[in-house]
Parts: sequence; structure tokens; C-alpha cells
Amino acid sequence: MHEEADDKSASGAAQKFFEGSPAGLAILGAVVSAMSGLGPAEVRVSKSQIAFRRRRGFAYLWRPGQYVKSDVPAVLSLALPRQLDSPRFKETVQPAPGVWMHHLELHHPSMVDPEVAGWLRDAYNAAS
Repeated sequence: MHEEADDKSASGAAQKFFEGSPAGLAILGAVVSAMSGLGPAEVRVSKSQIAFRRRRGFAYLWRPGQYVKSDVPAVLSLALPRQLDSPRFKETVQPAPGVWMHHLELHHPSMVDPEVAGWLRDAYNAAS
């Protein structure tokens, strides 16, 4: 995954985002690894999330424990132009016409499997 910002600062900020959560940090690594062959994307780290962007955002990784009592280390939210039908999603919402947000709770890096990698690819391609 190419980071338009300085690689060390973006990587450091992403690691700091998951400070105190080894599981969250490992999940971040799995998500970045799953996106490694997709092409250039910008990584933006804010107080609330790590956003992966092209022309617009396509994937967001966040810690639900920041907002509600939760033992889930990370949630991956994917922006797609259609609703996917999978029991793996905790919630799917349509925040705008033509945009569906799919929220996937990730408890372990192994949950970022080929199916999730395919969804990441679809979200990446839709964000061009």
C-alpha cells in the first residue's frame, strides 16, 4: 500500500492509533497486507479512524471501544456502490445514494481473509 504522505509518519500515526491494542495493531497489519497489490492510496489517520483513500475514501479502520463498551479490537468499514449480502457484516447502511457502508467486526487478523481482500479490492476500484 503506497502512502502519499511520508511513509514513516503515516505508519507511526497508524501504530499510535492502536497503541495499547496489540490485536488492533495486528489487524491493521493484515488489512494493509490485503491491500498491498491494489495500487496507490492515501492513508489518513485522525483521532477517530484510519482512512484509506483514492479520489474518495474506500475503507476505514476504527476502534469501537472509543465510542461504546466493546471487546472488538477493530471494525473495518467498506464503502461500496452496492449492498453486499453477507452475514459477516455487523451492519450495512446507505449514508448517500449509491454508497453503502458495510461494517465488519474484526476480532483477529485471520478474519482478513480472501473474501475480505476481495471486498477491499472492490471498494478500492469503486473509489477511483
